[in-house]
Amino acid sequence: MGDTEITVYGATWCGDCKRAKQFLGEQRVHYHWVDVEQDAEGLAFVERSNGGKRIIPTIVFGDGSLLVEPSNAELAAKLGLQSRAKMAYYDLIVVGSGPTGLTAALYAAREGMDVLVIERSGVGGQAGVTERLDNFPGFPEGVGGAEFADRLARQARRFGVEILQAQEVTGLRAEMESRYITTSDGAEYGARAVLIATGSTYRRLGVPGEDELIGAGVHFCATCDGPFYKGREVAVVGGGNSAGEESVFLTRFVDKVTLLVRGDELSASKVVIDKINELPQIEVRYNTVIDELKGDGKLAAIVTRDRKSGAVAEITPAGLFVFIGLTPNVAWLPAEIARDQYGFIVTERTLETSVPGVFAAGDVRQGSTKQAASAAGEGATAALMIREYLKGV
Repeated sequence: MGDTEITVYGATWCGDCKRAKQFLGEQRVHYHWVDVEQDAEGLAFVERSNGGKRIIPTIVFGDGSLLVEPSNAELAAKLGLQSRAKMAYYDLIVVGSGPTGLTAALYAAREGMDVLVIERSGVGGQAGVTERLDNFPGFPEGVGGAEFADRLARQARRFGVEILQAQEVTGLRAEMESRYITTSDGAEYGARAVLIATGSTYRRLGVPGEDELIGAGVHFCATCDGPFYKGREVAVVGGGNSAGEESVFLTRFVDKVTLLVRGDELSASKVVIDKINELPQIEVRYNTVIDELKGDGKLAAIVTRDRKSGAVAEITPAGLFVFIGLTPNVAWLPAEIARDQYGFIVTERTLETSVPGVFAAGDVRQGSTKQAASAAGEGATAALMIREYLKGV
């Protein structure tokens, strides 16, 4: 959403502060962070703004207004995000606004369909929070993830696609020829067909201390949180393209990146490996796993173990970025929609799921390549398959 003059006053231990920062990051809204435990002037401002009380987060906007302990819905309203649909019934509802969802939406809209896209986070999905896409066709110099997402959204809206933001889908049901989607605010929207394009999210480590330190030293988005570690040292865990690319990106801000790799070699592409090898700021440690994260309200140390020797050690980076694979975003789906052992949705050749009229495409689908270009291609394919399906209902 561009550079927005927003200042968030809070503290590292504050759960509501973490949630507000995550929401702003997901919406790609830039903000200034003031830790009131480290900034006396910031603490004084919070007290003046709240009648002498220390209430955080206190969020100040460019127009001088402020919100105190706002919910995500209040933040969405303040930012002008549309979270309620204009109609109750559509030809197609797309759940998810990454390259798959938005491509499908604009293809369907060009066919004359009424299309609603519902997105719980920021428009663009994971592509929107990727620092740069260097392998998407048509961009010889690469394109920033945020710019790419904004272009997709503008193109979809140009064809009349309606996009809801900051709205989570909580359920899906079939009734005769219609499919109905429910959202977290209690609304229900119907459609002749539904496309599930919810993508996937980064897996967590599942080690002691992780849950308590997410947002307080443990992160899953280098684009969102990397700038907070300017001039410091961080660690990245993972051996694939995401871990490698984000490690390279982090060197723009930090003095050193320690890349912790479980295996004895990187599984990233040669291009990414070459970039890593060119940067002296990146140290790669192979055969290394994380056993525990330590810290009281803020990451203090990472307990690592060598898989071959069994040696245990501690490292003390300022932050840890986790990129160890993907989990499909399917928790809200009914049991009738078949999934594989890893939770990815099983589809027919037509991309239709086990429930007629419900389709799936992109990273959430079994067998997808997890690449932005192929995700867009699957979106186009899904729209054409849905067109054929609707001819019979």
